[in-house]
Amino acid sequence: MSGHSKWATIKHKKGALDAKRGKIFTRLIKEITIAAKSGGDVDKNPRLRTAVAAAKAENMPADNIKRAIQRGTGELPGVSYEEVTFEGYGPGGVAILVQVSTDNRNRTVSELRHTFSKNGGNMGEAGSVGWMFHKKGDIIIAKSAAKEDDLMNLVLEAGADDLKDDGESWEILTDPSAYEAVLEALKQAGIKTEVAEVAMVPQNYTKLEGQQANTMIRLLEALEDNDDVEHVYSNFDIDQKQLEEVAG
Repeated sequence: MSGHSKWATIKHKKGALDAKRGKIFTRLIKEITIAAKSGGDVDKNPRLRTAVAAAKAENMPADNIKRAIQRGTGELPGVSYEEVTFEGYGPGGVAILVQVSTDNRNRTVSELRHTFSKNGGNMGEAGSVGWMFHKKGDIIIAKSAAKEDDLMNLVLEAGADDLKDDGESWEILTDPSAYEAVLEALKQAGIKTEVAEVAMVPQNYTKLEGQQANTMIRLLEALEDNDDVEHVYSNFDIDQKQLEEVAG
């Protein structure tokens, strides 16, 4: 049972990336704008291609996507965002990575420090927990969507590194360079993904129970509620019964 994918699954079930569509759009637009700084051609810019695909999956209007790309390439005026990763600890000493894009680093640092301390965690120094995570393509599929043997053969042939049993779901891990090929293979096979992203995946997990688990989830939700926060990753694990109570 993997803490990261469990949290990703909880977010999917609750719509907890954010219930407000406008906020989802805001985060996607920021990601497109930042990605487009490296070039506005989706065929030559993998990060931009992934960001645009995510925006289309949320039914973002094409004009919004186009303007975000143009702001990133400098064709249109726009806010300049800085990408920063902050590190910290939650209840039980679990590791947390917070990826932000901000136009005011001092404001963001102050807000995140307050959120950590208010919710049972604390900010760490740069490098304190980052070494516990690897960048991976991370794809979650409901158990009902595919049989293990069929899925294993399909994704490994497409270049995936591993397929894990994650309770109610399958978790597929890939090298970032193989992520798009594996995603396309699943799409061609008609297999729907619950969550699909290039993420920071922890090498190992720390299980939390009872009040510590509840506090940890409140901390993650509070961090994700910050407008500057793009992604939150953690190495916490939670038992199935408590997971169902939270996701319910």
